[in-house]
Amino acid sequence: MNGKNQNVAVTKAAREKLVKARAGTITLPKIVGMAFGNGGVTSEGEIIPPVDGQSTLTNELYRKPIDGYSFPEDTICRYECTLLEAELAGEEISEIGLYDEDGDILCIKTFKRKGKDDDVKQIYVLDDIF
Repeated sequence: MNGKNQNVAVTKAAREKLVKARAGTITLPKIVGMAFGNGGVTSEGEIIPPVDGQSTLTNELYRKPIDGYSFPEDTICRYECTLLEAELAGEEISEIGLYDEDGDILCIKTFKRKGKDDDVKQIYVLDDIF
């Protein structure tokens, strides 16, 4: 959820939960999955940056629990999710988002279309950077 990348946006729900957790009024729900969509580009294939206040993917197709996470640096959590061969076969994925135990999308990343064949696994990685 790196704010430096113009194609990544932290959602309002994520920011609200962070500020309340820091104050001690809530416990921060765990990130549990990744959402996949095909609404991250224009019809011409140009990337559409997510906008502040966006709370959903533009065109969500599928949600899946993450495979796991790692900490490549002290202030980075790297989330990974693998789409198996049959999952989203024939789709062109161009947006992903992390969601928490409450089902809220916490961040959105858009990118060029990634075609998904039915005989290939794809691994998606999203870094949460502070």
